[in-house]
Amino acid sequence: MRVIVIGAGLGGLTLAHGLRRAGVDVAVYERDGAQGRPQGVSLHVDDRGAAALRACLPPAHAAMAEATMGGPREQTLVLSEVAGELTVVGTRPSGGVAGRARPGRQADRPLLRAVLLTGLDDVVRFGAEFTRFEPRADGTVRAFFADGGTDTGDVLVGADGIGSAVRRQYLPDVRVADTGRRMIMGATPLRAVAGTGLPGLVGDSPAAVQGGAAMMVLGVLRFTRRPVTAREELLPALSSRAVADAEDYVMWALPGPREQSGSAATVWRQAQDLAADLHPTLRLIVAEAWPDVTAALRIGTIPPMPAWPAGPVTVIGDAIHLAPGFGGNLAMRDAHRLAEALAEADRGRLGLLGAIGAHEETMRRTSFTPVAAKASA
Repeated sequence: MRVIVIGAGLGGLTLAHGLRRAGVDVAVYERDGAQGRPQGVSLHVDDRGAAALRACLPPAHAAMAEATMGGPREQTLVLSEVAGELTVVGTRPSGGVAGRARPGRQADRPLLRAVLLTGLDDVVRFGAEFTRFEPRADGTVRAFFADGGTDTGDVLVGADGIGSAVRRQYLPDVRVADTGRRMIMGATPLRAVAGTGLPGLVGDSPAAVQGGAAMMVLGVLRFTRRPVTAREELLPALSSRAVADAEDYVMWALPGPREQSGSAATVWRQAQDLAADLHPTLRLIVAEAWPDVTAALRIGTIPPMPAWPAGPVTVIGDAIHLAPGFGGNLAMRDAHRLAEALAEADRGRLGLLGAIGAHEETMRRTSFTPVAAKASA
């Protein structure tokens, strides 16, 4: 069996590892460069994402990913300004209900992606923009790319995110709905705010702060082990550039204006304006942020849709269901489940279309969140 994956994000790369470990031939095509597109620097990894990483990645990769996450996150703190000081005034358990996150740990998204790319040099091709696919009479699928290249496989997987070109052709009736929400996300070196008392106040927990008309969410990522040290022991093949400059930081997010454009530096300056009425410590966090990792994000949703007939083309992650805040976990879980299903088909224990159909039915049943369902009402 040969599987063609479009998209080298968390889902696509997790799938590639899972298939490779199962002995399935896989190729990944990514339109962007090796650094990927701006998506925010931090990711909350819960039990779904962690289980997928352990199941699909080689043991050393999984150990490196786990060693460089932050501490346990089991609740969200509510902060407010009391007598001029930021103070914890409440907590919300991370129970995974009512749109809340599940317990988990914070990961550095660029570092996790670098771990996922390690060992896939012969699998991933960057700068390859997928344009269309063509089913063939023998049941295979041919993929076409903007540079004139083609590839043919038994299965084509769209793991190419919210703007999925695979989904547009395969499921043309599926539409991404703009919620109207916008978010600016960034990160600030922890050393820049070490004297403010904030790191000790929040610990490893995410926090939400309301200040006047503005709101800010934040979280401190302290690597459980220094990435450069963990690399030496666990995954020497990991690019040294991925860990050399890694340091503890504060991730933060602010609601953004509806119209967003410009460079990362422009978005960063916009974030400073939005934080102008917040507590001085919060203004400092934004002012001392790394401008080049500040990103403006649009929040969309894909309403649940009726079942479609299984075929040799399928989609996973944000290409078919959106879950702002924990979509990466669902993408990795999709990848884990699909890798297992395709491995069973490759071994002859399941028919190929039956395996894909069973995966898609499970995904439809479990991956469309209540938030998405509400947005479609």
